[in-house]
Amino acid sequence: MRLVVDLNRCQGYAQCAFLAPDVFTMHGDEALLYNPYAGPDQKEKLERAVAACPVQAILLDDRDDLPEPAPAGAAEGGAR
Repeated sequence: MRLVVDLNRCQGYAQCAFLAPDVFTMHGDEALLYNPYAGPDQKEKLERAVAACPVQAILLDDRDDLPEPAPAGAAEGGAR
């Protein structure tokens, strides 16, 4: 599943961080950090977080045809 958060719309209410703490984290009072590629085991929590956002800043795309993200630290374009 892929998440998109409109950080210009987000007001830092932190409902998402409360409902899905493995995906969303507040950094300071207003900065939201999140994992844009959450696993299917997080689906129920993410749906609750999306519904609870008072400014509707979170979009959840749970289509099966989304490409898998590259592993962390993988070089783009291959080896040279």
